[in-house]
Formats: sequence, structure tokens, C-alpha cells
Amino acid sequence: MQSLIGTGVALATPFKKDLSIDTEALRRIVNLSIDGGVEYLVILGTTAENATMTPAEREFVIKTVVETNKGRLPMVLGVGGNNTAEVVEELKTRDLSAFDAILSISPYYNKPTQEGIYQHFKAVSEACPIPIILYNVPSRTGSNVLPSTVLRLANDFENIVAIKEAAGDMIQSLRLIKDKPKDFLILCGDDMIALPMVLAGGSGVISVIAQGFPKEFSEMIRLGLNRKVDDAFKLQYQFSDCIDMIFEQGNPAGIKQVFQSLGIAENTLRLPLVSVDEQLANRIDNFVNNIIQLS
Repeated sequence: MQSLIGTGVALATPFKKDLSIDTEALRRIVNLSIDGGVEYLVILGTTAENATMTPAEREFVIKTVVETNKGRLPMVLGVGGNNTAEVVEELKTRDLSAFDAILSISPYYNKPTQEGIYQHFKAVSEACPIPIILYNVPSRTGSNVLPSTVLRLANDFENIVAIKEAAGDMIQSLRLIKDKPKDFLILCGDDMIALPMVLAGGSGVISVIAQGFPKEFSEMIRLGLNRKVDDAFKLQYQFSDCIDMIFEQGNPAGIKQVFQSLGIAENTLRLPLVSVDEQLANRIDNFVNNIIQLS
């Protein structure tokens, strides 16, 4: 799918100090990403803190992003979980007409076998009317979707079109890139190795940091896709320290501090997540201020 090549942004959900959703800040984040040149938006991924939102709040976030986007960019919706029947029911009943694809995480907590993962995504594929991006993030799910399972799914189901690969394992990523079907997309789910994965044959990234620095990060990925390696790595090294910082005390705590430094949203999170500590906040503030001065 051409619409998924390049930089997608895993949108965070800004909260006010009273922990309610900050609608205007959410609109600012969406517009910043679009104006900065990213290729598509991802709604209700892990970065959105959707695990701590009510069903009504999740619907409100979807509605707000769709209305703010106004059809300018393709959109991907996070639809996943560890109850296969529940995921299937949502896919059968939800209106997905506004979306180009769904992003569906491998079942967490249950720790299924590779056959269980395959059967879960088989059921998801059979229920889903639009393309599916698999999401492998072992650090959160407790189980790794092995390349053999990914390739089996990619070959068996036409609507499984991509994977967001966030194992942080370049060897695993290289195996996927080497053996994938021709039109299947390998999307990086780790900002730090997004450029190396693209240069190895990946198709892009679903990024956290890109919503804070959309112009620079999306340009880095485009340079990588166009094999302009030296120019791409200049941007990589310009932002590598910040990438480390935004994940140092958990996601989305770091990117929310970037938002506060930029003056577009509070750095408020819902428990059990908490904001970054003062020392890290100061380091992120200094980085953002230096970037602003350079631009």
C-alpha cells in the first residue's frame, strides 16, 4: 500500500491537568504533524494511552482526529487486544470507512504460542473489511511474533499488508525484509533504528518522535527511501539524543514533555503512567530550545 510508505505518526492523547482530554491540544498535534509533512496518522495506538480511556473517550478521540484531518492524510486505526472474540466483534460492528487500514497488536498478557498468534490474526483477517498492519512489540506483549509466523500470515491473507516491527532486533528485521512477499511492507516501530531499517529495504516507520518534529523526521525517512544516505544520517544524529530521552522514562511521557516544551500541550498522563522527572524534563527542554534556535 503506497499510502503506508514513509512516516506515520502514533498520535498521543493530550490531557488537561484535571485529566480530561484536551481537545484543542489534540487538534494542534494533528495539524503540526500534517503541516510537517508526515504521510499518515495512526489513531489509538499504544502512545495514545487508550488503555486508560473509556469507550466514549476513545470514540471522542477518533471523531476529533477525523474532523481535524479533513481527509488531508490517510489514517490508520488501532484495533487490537488479547480477547480475539472481542476484537472480531469490534471489526464487524465498527464503521471503518474513514480509515485506510487498522493496526492490530499481537495479543498481550496471554502469551500465546506462535500457532495461537497465527490463529488470532487469521480470525482478525477474516473479520476485517480493510487492510491490516500487524504490530509486534514484545516488550509490551510478552511474546515475539517470529518472522516465520509473520511470513505465514503475509502469504496466507491478502488483507494483511504490513507489519509494524518493534522488537528492536535488526537481525529479525533483516530476515523479514529478505523473505517478505513483494508488496508486503516492513514498517519500523522503533524510532532509533527507523533509518537503518529503511536503508535495509523497509518501507518506513510508525513514529512517536515525528509528532514533535514532523518536518525533520519525515524528511529523514524520505531521504533514506531515496538512498540519500549522508543527508539522512545528519538528521538521524541530530535527533538521536532526543529519541533516547523521550523513551528513557517511558512512552508517552517523553513526547508529552516535548509537547510542553513546544507550548502545544501539557505533559499530563493518566496513572499508572507519570510525567518525566525534573532532570529529564530540563534535558528535553534544552534540546527543544536548541532545535528552535537552529530552525
